[in-house]
Formats: sequence, structure tokens, C-alpha cells
Amino acid sequence: MDGGNCQRRIDLQEIIISSSDKKILSEYSENQKPNESCAILFGKGNLISDIFLTENIEKSPMNFTISNEQLIEAYKTAEEKGIEIIGIFHSHPNSDAFPSNTDEKFMQSNPVAWVIYSGINKNFRAFVLEPKITEITILEK
Repeated sequence: MDGGNCQRRIDLQEIIISSSDKKILSEYSENQKPNESCAILFGKGNLISDIFLTENIEKSPMNFTISNEQLIEAYKTAEEKGIEIIGIFHSHPNSDAFPSNTDEKFMQSNPVAWVIYSGINKNFRAFVLEPKITEITILEK
């Protein structure tokens, strides 16, 4: 996920998402159970304006992988719309919304906001890696 339209978000302190986008992501996550769901979050600055629901090609309750084809499609979409990839979303169907060791590893190569939905607590939390995992605020618009 590193490329021209995936910007380093080290200074990111909060992310803004609409209640309708949160509803789409939570319903998508519940429908993908028992596996993790995943999506790419587009926007400018810290405002999420578009979401791209992706397939977890691992079909796993513990990990997720977005296919190269969908990643390429996401970068093309960002370029065509003049927006950036500002976040990666995934769910933890059976645990809290906190980055796993695997998440932390991939956060290093994908330095954007990581938004996680807990299938247990039904909540969203967001994180950046700077240089350790730091929780950021999610504001709802």
C-alpha cells in the first residue's frame, strides 16, 4: 500500500467519518463473520469521503489481505478522483479493536490511519504508528 496516493499520516491526531460510512463498515463486518473484513478509506486530510469495500482473500478470522488487483483499483480511483488513501479499515470479529502484532508489522509499510471495528464490542477505534502504536480520535460528521 505504499505509493503516490498513500500519504504518511504521522501528524494525524484524529480522523473524521460519517455515521452512514460507519454503518456501512459495521454491517459489512458483521456480514463477513467469522472472517475479518477490510476496506480502503479515501479522502483528503483527515476527512474520509469514500470507502472501498474489499475482499479478504485470506478468508480468515485472524488476518486479512487485500488482493493486488483491488489495491491497483484503489490507487486508480484515488488518482481519478483527486483524493488520497488516508486509512485502512479492518475488523476483529472476535477481539477488541486494537492492532495485533501482524497489524503493527503492516502499519510500518502502510503509514496511514488504521481503523478497526470490534465484532465483540461493536465499536470503532483508530490508530497510527509513530513510532509506537498511538490511538487517535474518531470524530463523526
